[in-house]
Amino acid sequence: MSRFTTVLAVAAIAVAFWYIFNWLQPPKPPQLDPNAWWGPIELKGREDISIRPFEIKFEKKVIDDLKYRLKNHRPFAPPLEGVTFEYGFNTAALEPWLKYWAEEYKFADREKFFNQFPHFKTSIKGLDIHFIRVKPQVSAGVQTLPLLLLHGWPGSVREFYEAIPLLTSQNSGYDFAFEVIVPSLPGYGFSDAAVRPGLSLPYVADIFRILMKRLGHDKFYIQGGDWGAAIASAMVTLFPEDVLGHHSNSAVTQHPHALLRTLLGALIPSLIVEDHLAERMYPLSKHLAYLLEEFGYFHLQATKPDTVGVSLTDSPSGLLAYILEKFAVWTRKEHKFKSDGGLGFRFSKEKLIDNLMVYWITNSITSSMRFYSENMSNKFREMNLEAFTSPVPTWALQARDELVYQPPAVLRAKYPNLLNVTVLDDGGHFLALELPEVFAEDVFKAVHAFKKWRSTHSKTDH
Repeated sequence: MSRFTTVLAVAAIAVAFWYIFNWLQPPKPPQLDPNAWWGPIELKGREDISIRPFEIKFEKKVIDDLKYRLKNHRPFAPPLEGVTFEYGFNTAALEPWLKYWAEEYKFADREKFFNQFPHFKTSIKGLDIHFIRVKPQVSAGVQTLPLLLLHGWPGSVREFYEAIPLLTSQNSGYDFAFEVIVPSLPGYGFSDAAVRPGLSLPYVADIFRILMKRLGHDKFYIQGGDWGAAIASAMVTLFPEDVLGHHSNSAVTQHPHALLRTLLGALIPSLIVEDHLAERMYPLSKHLAYLLEEFGYFHLQATKPDTVGVSLTDSPSGLLAYILEKFAVWTRKEHKFKSDGGLGFRFSKEKLIDNLMVYWITNSITSSMRFYSENMSNKFREMNLEAFTSPVPTWALQARDELVYQPPAVLRAKYPNLLNVTVLDDGGHFLALELPEVFAEDVFKAVHAFKKWRSTHSKTDH
């Protein structure tokens, strides 16, 4: 079969699938259960919906226990000869981290650091949801816009601390600044975990929609990475009328048309992706092999989160190795071949231990990993959210070493109003923490474009 005939065959198959999926697709996304309740059943009907101030505390009893565990771990198996981070966290590099956490990390100072921003809690669907809320101090004539910032795993609200002051200050060239709302995902950090199965992406999106409305924001902008990006995608799919604009630094879609376009690009990449970016997604065999190699954790957490959680809950050494290995190789792929994992490349020990403290003092590692299981469940997959497009204007920020890259031609299958993408030749998965200035500037650019787009379309509509 000639190359031309092959292309025609693939195109014909793509068109056929396009008609099939459009014919089978329901007219609108599924409705969520309005009575879903994730907390103790005895609290239903007696929920305190007030906004309550909250303070992060590093309790002495917890810190003393943590230090004891760090100093009294069993000997670790030595790494194999010539191995760096290819087998996971190199145990030869582990001891300095444990010593730093136990003896050099300034617990009292870091507690003050965490509390530099106002923290709150409010009960939604039976769960106490924790969030940071920072309002800008700006001059007259500068508009304040609500922005919901969503983290993922194994991150936390700590990822945004360097970006928050940048987002809540007026940026040169823009007539607005942001009021930022930064919640901990349910089961992560300082937010309650569900007591029963089923709390998947769409229901978390609903919780955060309720949060924003409770704070007085019927319409708002949203930004997310990792699970935060997936929650944002669910929100703009299910509640597009509430979201003014959608910024993602982990923009990925499994829309059927996106998959077909990706396969077509495997034959002729230039149809789908610019030549200088083709290596970020092709050949498919190379990138699928990379995902298989790096996503073993995903399968474990989607199937046996409670089993894995036992060891990580009991051992701060294990928790450190498990989480920091992700910060090593998800920041730069080549860090797998460094004896220290390249962890000092962009992140200080202090920053990375801050993030670990969120998981340790709240005992939330197991509940955080359960989120994978909920989003791989049959019940969630039956919702088929990826089959639906979203009309919300969207902007993607794409770091060089993000785990998955999809070009605009693929992303527009899900987000037809993708206004632009910012492609970086730098950065990794934890972009807000790694490059906060780049991150914040891109959010400003995106929201400026969203405002202009909506202004133009509102005139067109009327």
